[in-house]
Amino acid sequence: MRSKYYAAAITAFIIWGMFSFVLRPLHDYPSQDILFYRIFTCVAIMAPLNLIFRRKPLLEALHYFKSLEKKERTSIASLTVVSALMLVANWFIFIYVMNHISVKAAAFAYMLCPILTTVLAFIILREKLTTTQWFAVLISVAGCVLLSLGNYADVFYSLLVAGSYAIYLVLQKKFAGFDRFVLLSVQLTLTGIMLLPFFFMYSETVPQEPSFYMYIGLIAVGFTIFPMFLNLFALKGIKSSTLGILMYINPLIGFGLSAFYYNEPITFIQLMAYLLIVVSIVVFNIGNYIKTRKDIG
Repeated sequence: MRSKYYAAAITAFIIWGMFSFVLRPLHDYPSQDILFYRIFTCVAIMAPLNLIFRRKPLLEALHYFKSLEKKERTSIASLTVVSALMLVANWFIFIYVMNHISVKAAAFAYMLCPILTTVLAFIILREKLTTTQWFAVLISVAGCVLLSLGNYADVFYSLLVAGSYAIYLVLQKKFAGFDRFVLLSVQLTLTGIMLLPFFFMYSETVPQEPSFYMYIGLIAVGFTIFPMFLNLFALKGIKSSTLGILMYINPLIGFGLSAFYYNEPITFIQLMAYLLIVVSIVVFNIGNYIKTRKDIG
């Protein structure tokens, strides 16, 4: 049953859609510091969990990696490094956009991401889409074009956020056979190692406020480790292109928060654009249902 994979993906995107609740209170802190402490906290939590409570999956993953041919090991190692780089880029730019541009711009990034993910999955993974699903992609493109009108600076930042995460997401399909929690732990540990020199070079004064560490803890566990694990788990049972379309749940929630909670101005054109996005989700999943029925038949 694929329902558990859909449930995992939807839960992850609902959580990420509400990210602003824990990120905006850290508005006064430098974006790089939020990134540093977020990743270091994740590593500090996940490393002991693997070493103490998940030693069997950890050893199995290590044994599986060693059993691969040299060329495959090199490929997996390279993809892991690239994945870590994409995570660093995505998180830093997203934090900057959320706290220093607008919640709306951050939401727009994840409007672009499903389109890029779907196209990359088609190009890199050769995932086939039905005519109905391609039509849904075109509808979502139209919505994103409407959103970009008059907001070209926002579009630039949004493309950086969307592109980095789309590449990360598609690459995860290449890690078949690896435990998802172990894989995530390795990727986050690599990001921590990459960022360590920059922490000593660019980190500001060590925060003294207890609230900073409370929010960082919430971000690390509730908005990073848990939803990312769900995301990787979902990729075991559904296609990258399908996951990409479900990703629209994230920015739709962000759009709602920006309009009704943060009171950021929303134009009629933007409202129409978001309605097109909703239509594209419905059409894409109708196409997915039709395709599944044909496969069964």
